[in-house]
Amino acid sequence: MIEEIRIRDLGVISESTLPLGPGLSVVSGETGAGKTMVVTAVGLLLGNRADAGAVRNGAKSASAEATLTLPAGHAALKRAQEAGADVDEFDGGAQLILARTVSADGRSRAHVGGRSAPIGVLTELGETLVAVHGQSDQIRLKNPAAQREALDKFAAEAQKSFPSAMASYSGVFGRWKAAQAELELLRTSSRERLREAESLTAALAEIDVVSPLPAEDEVLKAEAVKLGNVEELRRASLGAHEALIAEDYGDGQDAVTLVDTAKRLLEGVADADDELAETAKRVSEVGYLLADIARDLVGYATSLDSEGPGRLSEVEDRRGELAVLVRKYAPNIDGVLLWAEQARVRLNELTDDSGRIEKLETELAGSLVELAARAAEVTKLRRAAAEKLSRQVSAELKALAMPDAKLVIEITPAERGIHGADDIAFLLQPHAGSLPRPLGKGASGGELSRVMLALEVVLATVDPVPTFVFDEVDSGVGGKAAVEIGRRLAMLARHVQVLVVTHLPQVAAFADQHILVTKSSVSKNSGAGITTSNVRLLNDEERVRELARMLAGQEDSATAQAHAKELLADARRGAA
Repeated sequence: MIEEIRIRDLGVISESTLPLGPGLSVVSGETGAGKTMVVTAVGLLLGNRADAGAVRNGAKSASAEATLTLPAGHAALKRAQEAGADVDEFDGGAQLILARTVSADGRSRAHVGGRSAPIGVLTELGETLVAVHGQSDQIRLKNPAAQREALDKFAAEAQKSFPSAMASYSGVFGRWKAAQAELELLRTSSRERLREAESLTAALAEIDVVSPLPAEDEVLKAEAVKLGNVEELRRASLGAHEALIAEDYGDGQDAVTLVDTAKRLLEGVADADDELAETAKRVSEVGYLLADIARDLVGYATSLDSEGPGRLSEVEDRRGELAVLVRKYAPNIDGVLLWAEQARVRLNELTDDSGRIEKLETELAGSLVELAARAAEVTKLRRAAAEKLSRQVSAELKALAMPDAKLVIEITPAERGIHGADDIAFLLQPHAGSLPRPLGKGASGGELSRVMLALEVVLATVDPVPTFVFDEVDSGVGGKAAVEIGRRLAMLARHVQVLVVTHLPQVAAFADQHILVTKSSVSKNSGAGITTSNVRLLNDEERVRELARMLAGQEDSATAQAHAKELLADARRGAA
């Protein structure tokens, strides 16, 4: 909701603030006072094209600023924050400030939440915040996508089975599109897939010939290091063995003999002290361990002798074969084996193209049958909703001084899409026997505003935006039709905020707040006058005077004021 709009040096308005609120706000004033500048200001804040001619004569620039209060989670808040806006959050909602400045040379700047932003951001925000229906700003519901969305929301309310029907169609459509895309890929990339299969086959054949084992490269690397140092290893192992058991020395100074001597000495006195007896056991264990090590060293040296001189050559040849695979497919042999495993799975997919194509063709044929049935159900429900919507809007048009007008919702077959297989168009048949034409063609600004008002009143509970602005909605009507326009604006204002620029007292009488635009002339030293306008919110007494002026041009007339009070009372009863 727009809390207030501030205007500076726009048209004839030098500086004014429009305090708005929920419900219906009416803007009135004499011809030329600058009422349309209010709509112009809103348009600027919605990203409309800036016109340097709208800058007040003698001013360097014009500006419009609006303070909006929005519920938490509103799409406009998220988009504004993405643009870098500062948003003043409070419990349950947030406040956002939009601003637009137009210089006298035509340059324009936009600010969102106090931060500079592209004009396009204002346009994006405006689509979710305000719907303008004016002389040339019939923004909402002229787009085919917006018309389809509005009809579907109405259908969801009017036909309880519509949401599930639409969801079922969307699910089948998604599966159909995925299968179609896969089939197209298989057919169009057959050559590429064949080349990929041939490449994988050759690579797997190369790997299979070598038949690597897990971690074989690391095992062979260790073995190659060992075989390259076999003489040093033999000398070390035999030398260690002799140090442990010096069978050829004859002097009994080897480690095993010395440990055995120590053991016997300790065992001889073990009975005299338990602690020394325990030490004797440990020395005995060392003796056994040294004997085992000595035997192992002999076995190790013998095994070195068993490695023939050709083994190192065999290991290096094998490592060369593995290195070729590692260089081509992975950092190590385990990676090569993993690559091969994945390549076999992919190869199976590629070599099964014909079977997969046949399966997809069967799947697509079945999906098309189901899709056609789902689409037909959606179309049936849409047609029923369209007939109801058309009937309700046409009834509203009759009350809005368009007795022969009819809203025609045309649903024609279209290429299947995510939203169904229908093209939807909202058409206006202005007179009986005339051809229905798209909204905006063949109707005046006032007539089109009334058409949009009728639509918005019917759609208010299912497809609203927070704020609606109407200009020229009462053009060319009066009397009872004007009362009906006011009543319907009040009906719409029960659900959303409505701002109306009007010259009809019958419409203004339904307002929750009445804003008056007045003009005056200020003389300059040269003797020439400058016209300026002011905007202010009327109290109850001032409102009666303004309605009297609008009724008879005589705001001081007691008769006109009595008529104005009667009009207000009737409007309040009619809106209740």
